[in-house]
Amino acid sequence: MEAFVRLNGLVAPLDRANVDTDAIIPKQFLKSIKRSGFGPNLFDEWRYLDVGQPGQESTHRPRNPDFVLNQPRFQGAQILLARKNFGCGSSREHAPWALLDFGFRAVVAESFADIFFNNCFKNGILPITLPAAEIDALFAAVSATPGYRLLIDLERQLIERPDGISLPFAIDAYRKERLLNGWDDIGLTLRHADIIREFEERRRREQPWLFCG
Repeated sequence: MEAFVRLNGLVAPLDRANVDTDAIIPKQFLKSIKRSGFGPNLFDEWRYLDVGQPGQESTHRPRNPDFVLNQPRFQGAQILLARKNFGCGSSREHAPWALLDFGFRAVVAESFADIFFNNCFKNGILPITLPAAEIDALFAAVSATPGYRLLIDLERQLIERPDGISLPFAIDAYRKERLLNGWDDIGLTLRHADIIREFEERRRREQPWLFCG
């Protein structure tokens, strides 16, 4: 998992509340358990004018010109700005996979669904919760300023706006450490690789019959 320390990213505004995981990545695209390849189908029913199917080449599909992620000014965005209860619905981990594969490293919203919130940390996405008034101000700034960017500093737990205003955010210390070091669940286990290796070698010596055949 890629570490998250500082991000200076373009912001894309998704001005909708209660965005559920089926909207983030529709159910027909959940046939793979790989973490990659879901980006082309992120928000599929909103981005495209047809009904998408697995294996379909997205470059030839008609796009909805009114959807925010299809607009030229938001191409390459790494920070998604959203409203309350983002990521509600089913617990599918494919939702953060799709966001990450599309290019988003952070989601800033008024609130998140709990399971989606936890899944973001496990996959290298930083979900940031801010008060409604600050979210409103960010939406207004993005709308008024083409190329609007935010600097997210995880170590200092601050979002720095272009006008110099800093927005502090809270994060659990354990989750912060994992993101700063790029430790997913496998990475956490591999931190103890020497201990695991010693245990397996001792087990092989003391119980060789377990390894016969």
